Amino acid sequence: MNYYKIGQRIRKIRKACNFSQEQLAEKVEISVSHMSHIETGNTKLSLSVLASIADALCVQTDELLYDVPRNSKTVLKGELAEILDSCSERDMYILMDVVKAVKVSLDKHRETKLNE
Repeated sequence: MNYYKIGQRIRKIRKACNFSQEQLAEKVEISVSHMSHIETGNTKLSLSVLASIADALCVQTDELLYDVPRNSKTVLKGELAEILDSCSERDMYILMDVVKAVKVSLDKHRETKLNE
């Protein structure tokens, strides 16, 4: 295991998700200094911390462990999660209704175009 590379991947994805080290450490429930040591490869991280970091960043653990190309879908999921974190429960129900309606419309128009 190359802990330096794992740490660099965590840092890159954290920044793409617009999280500070402090914000990610808080989400993962570890100290900021531990997060810093993980990102610099100066410490080994446990499986539970790796899983928590992946969850907080909305990525699969494989993306942190291996050189997997980042896709924009992962970045978008992180941004969406950040937006939802700032919403009330009522806001999230409204957004869910809107997203479902838009998805139905997209699917309908996509099928129409395929049938033309």
